[in-house]
Amino acid sequence: MTYGEAVNAHPSARERAVVRHATAADAGAAGRAPMLARVTAELASTMDADVAADRLAQLLVPALADWCVVTLVDDEEPRPGRRRLRDIATWHTDPALRAVVAEYAAARIGAMSEHAFLLDAIRRGELVEVRTGAAVALKGVLHPGRVHGLVDTLAPTWLVVLPLVRAGRTIGALSMFGAARDALGHDELTTLRQVTAAAALALDNARRFRQQRDVAEALQRALLTEPVEPDDLEVVVRYRPAGESTHVGGDWYDAFLQPDGATMFVIGDVAGHDIEAASVMGQLRSMLRAIAVTTKDGPAGVLAQLDAAMRTLRIGTPATVVVARLEQTAEERERGVTRIRWSSAGHLPPMVVASDGSVVVLEARDHGPLLGIVPDSPRNESEVVVERGSTLLMYTDGLIERRDRDLRAGLAELRRTLERVGAEPLESLTDALVAELPADAGEDDVALVAVRLHPQDVRAPQDDDGVPDGLAARAQVTVAPDAAS
Repeated sequence: MTYGEAVNAHPSARERAVVRHATAADAGAAGRAPMLARVTAELASTMDADVAADRLAQLLVPALADWCVVTLVDDEEPRPGRRRLRDIATWHTDPALRAVVAEYAAARIGAMSEHAFLLDAIRRGELVEVRTGAAVALKGVLHPGRVHGLVDTLAPTWLVVLPLVRAGRTIGALSMFGAARDALGHDELTTLRQVTAAAALALDNARRFRQQRDVAEALQRALLTEPVEPDDLEVVVRYRPAGESTHVGGDWYDAFLQPDGATMFVIGDVAGHDIEAASVMGQLRSMLRAIAVTTKDGPAGVLAQLDAAMRTLRIGTPATVVVARLEQTAEERERGVTRIRWSSAGHLPPMVVASDGSVVVLEARDHGPLLGIVPDSPRNESEVVVERGSTLLMYTDGLIERRDRDLRAGLAELRRTLERVGAEPLESLTDALVAELPADAGEDDVALVAVRLHPQDVRAPQDDDGVPDGLAARAQVTVAPDAAS
């Protein structure tokens, strides 16, 4: 360039077009970011696929569509097909039509022809779009019936179906519909694709979590068998799994006879809330039973042997446990009393409701740390003599601990509740505890075992091996339904 020559500072038409395109792209990206962030945050805060799908539907409508349906592909079937499809969430911008969308979702899968847009999108793993005349097109791939009338009521003018793909696997689809708005533009489709990717990740994580939780819960339920119950005892157990926040865990209870006829009760809690905790729980429960039966030891000896076995087998997951043994001499039987001998490995104290309604907390002194922490730690025992008619309660921390209440306050609340309902029939008493004390949403697993010592009029007959006959079939085992399912 020669000095003094004029410089043309005006951009060409092509340059102006490039600038406009870049500006629009930046604006589109800026507009997409808040919605994508909100979808990611909302879906990441739950591990329940149904809850996540409901949130997703309500985020997409009315932001990108007038109504939508969220579909998941079930895991049981090895090959794609409509039997694997499940519409789990719907939403409509018009409250008056939300029930209609839900009815449509309930009917549409069974009415689909092989050319249905949903099936096509899932089979191909690609977006399917109808930009005009969606109502006519939709009825063309649905068999005639009630579903056609629902389509007419909803009156979609356009539709988009996007598969939910995670790691090369189609786990579901989003069906988006418009009635009173234009079809999605390029930027909106870009936003929808990004939302779909985030939703696929969240829903796949929820699916994997559900599978792990189901395995752990099945293992745990298989071990929560009916406790043994001699004729002069009434035993009621309760177990309630946690909600979605903490999953299934390692809580367990047990009740069994030792060879001399004494009854042993156990309550325990393995650290963690996953399939590993449930697996360790199963190991500890089985080992404790075997040690107690073969060694004939008391509570402290059983815990010491169990701790040593954990060290030998390299089971490093810590656990809290209380083992209690009901014993009675001939003189004690004449007096109408029973001895409770117990040992605790870092667990919460059992409580006894006396026949007069007073509550005694069985505080453990120098009983030792959690199992799996210091294997050679000495295990000591305590004992108390109680009258027949008393009730022994053993429980895990999920019964009393909540986010808004610490253990100390929870123990005080449990004691007050027992003073109020301790005279109730044992089933009513345990139902009241589980209904009133834990957090409503099930922040933690809850396990408890309650034992009522009925008056003894006649000694139960014994076998040759010294084990009482006539074990009653009165044991009540209740497993409450899962709150996240």
